[in-house]
Parts: sequence; structure tokens; C-alpha cells
Amino acid sequence: MPQGIAILGSTGSIGRNALRVIEALGPEYRVVALSAHRNVELLAQQTRRYKPKLVAVTNRDSAAEFRAMMDGEVPMLSGPDCLTGLVQCDQVDTVLTAVVGAAGLPSVMAAAETGKRLAVANKEPLVIAGELLTRAVREHGSTLLPIDSEHSAVFQALQSGRSSEVQRILLTGSGGPFRGATVEDLQEVTLKQALSHPTWNMGPKITIDSATLMNKALEIIEARWLFDVPVEKIEVLIHPESIVHSLVEFVDGSVIAQLGEPDMCLPIQYALTYPRRVAGVSKRLRLEEIGALHFERPDPQTFRALPLAYEVARAGGTAAAAFNAANETAVEEFLAGRIKFLQIMELVEHCLNRHDIRQITCLDELLEADAWARKEVKKRLLIFDC
Repeated sequence: MPQGIAILGSTGSIGRNALRVIEALGPEYRVVALSAHRNVELLAQQTRRYKPKLVAVTNRDSAAEFRAMMDGEVPMLSGPDCLTGLVQCDQVDTVLTAVVGAAGLPSVMAAAETGKRLAVANKEPLVIAGELLTRAVREHGSTLLPIDSEHSAVFQALQSGRSSEVQRILLTGSGGPFRGATVEDLQEVTLKQALSHPTWNMGPKITIDSATLMNKALEIIEARWLFDVPVEKIEVLIHPESIVHSLVEFVDGSVIAQLGEPDMCLPIQYALTYPRRVAGVSKRLRLEEIGALHFERPDPQTFRALPLAYEVARAGGTAAAAFNAANETAVEEFLAGRIKFLQIMELVEHCLNRHDIRQITCLDELLEADAWARKEVKKRLLIFDC
């Protein structure tokens, strides 16, 4: 039987690449379910091409538009909570989730609790709910596989040894558009400058996270849960070529790295075919064309997200939910032109200082912390305006 795959967020960059990968893999892999939030025109095109058994649209207005467009061609679910029903479909074996923000958390938990193979592209499930999600994976026999290029690289490198033999995990990052900058250099950063990523073509929110190095901060927290290691063993290296996607140093001094072109198709494919490796659509790496690879340490004084991430990871509980939500809200404000670049991290740090961190027993407690942080950012902005 072919592996039945549900793609949550099929109209985004990860979703589109996943469909390319699945098509190239052939009849052993089948698209069973697709979801989108608003881009129903593209979703309709994907539905007609891949013929899933079920489709979900989380925005109600867009769902009505999609329903009229398709005229009953495919069963569909709609509304903010519909993804949970999608992942519980009996024909779904693997759930590939690329839904940005906390909105996809209930469906990711549902996939883990029904024993599905879970391929995670977005950071939020493990950043916000890492403790709950990894527990659910263990208890229900699910399989959790990373698609994020850095964590896929670590996952692949870890095949070379036991977890008890790991000395350090080294997460690499391009450094974004402001590599080498000082705080003074960033005082008057424009939106256009912040969105000019030197390597990757990503959505605006993720691109801003790369500019602040918040993407690396979130990856630190994600790696802590995904690989079950103390946060002190996780470090960040700036690597502008984006060829070495991450490294693992073992206690004997060996350093194992995974290299590849900056192309998300490879980590997507590895998550779908693991533990096998098969031919695919990824561009082949030619090191002789690269010439040289460079590495440097990030400046924690300029990029405050990094030291904050270690504090959040050590605190546990609801801290990461507040950290992530404050950043999401602050980035929205920057993209809208209402705050300056450096105020993003000022708002995040303000929320962490104000947040009453609590230990967690359920997803609702995390969602409450998420909602609190979003309101706190808005409240702080009123003071800025005064």
C-alpha cells in the first residue's frame, strides 16, 4: 500500500516543495489530504492535480470560496479547528505540517496521539509544546521527524553515534542580512533591508526572524526537545554559504556534518523516506564550485534572541510559548511599519520579564500563555505611542 500523506499548509513554500518531492518519488507515496488557510485558488489547482481524498480550509470565508470553486469535487472540512479532523483520517499515515504559528498545534498533537508518522517543518510545535509533543510521541508510538534543514542535518548526523556520545550540537545559520552588524548599525534598519536575505527565499515572517537571529533562537529550543539534550550542549555557528546545514561533535572528537545545496526538497524527502535514501529532485552539491566555507560565532550582544533562548529553554513551562508569541506579534508590527527593527527584541524581552512562568499539564495552558504574550505586546505598544 502507498504511504498516505497529509500536507498541512500545502500552498506555502514547504507544501509546494513537498508536492514536488512526492510526485518524483512515485506510486509508493500518495497525497491523501491537503490544507490551506486563504490561498484557495492554488489549493484548487493542487486538488485537481493530486486528487486528495480530503481537503481542509481553515479560514471560513475562503472555505466558502473554495466550496463554490470546486462544486463538490472533493470532501472538505472548514474552520479554525478543522485540521484535527484532517489528520485523524484513517487513510493518512504521515502528517507533514508546515502551518505557521500556534494555530497548527492541536492538529500536530492529534497526529501524535493517533500514532501517525509526523514530519515537522515549522518550529512552533516543538518550541511551544515540545514537552507535551515528545511525551505524546513516546506514549502513542508515533514517529517524529524534522524537516527544518538544520534539524534534519542533526538528525542525519546523529545516525553516526549514540545520544550519550554527543558532546555538542552545532546549529548553523547564514547570519541573515545583518551578519557582522553592531547594535549601532541596526538603529535605522528599513523593512526592505531586513527582508533582503542573502541565501534563502522565504516568507516575510521567517525572513525577519533570520535577520534578528530569532530563527536560530527558536531552533535551540526545538533541538533541546527533538534530540533530548541539555540546552548547554547546543551552540550556534554563523555559516554564510549555507552549505553545511548543521554538525554534531561526539565525545571522541569526531565532528559529523550534513552538507547540501540550500534546497528544502532534500530534508522533506528524507523525512518521507526515512530510513531509506532514494534518488530525488534536489540539486547536487559541487564543492569545487563553492571553493571555501566560512564559520564564525554570532554576537549575543547584537542578537539578543540567542541568550534569551537559553534562558527560555532552562525555564521550561510556558516560557517558550510566551517567547514565540511575543516575537510573532512584534514581527507583525515591524512588517506593518509601526515599530523599528530593534524594538522587536525589546518587546520580546519585555514580555519574558513580565511573564509568570508556569509548568504545564495540557495544551490549553500553552495557548493561554500565547494569548497573554500577544496582548502584552499590544499593551506595551500603547506606551510606545504615548
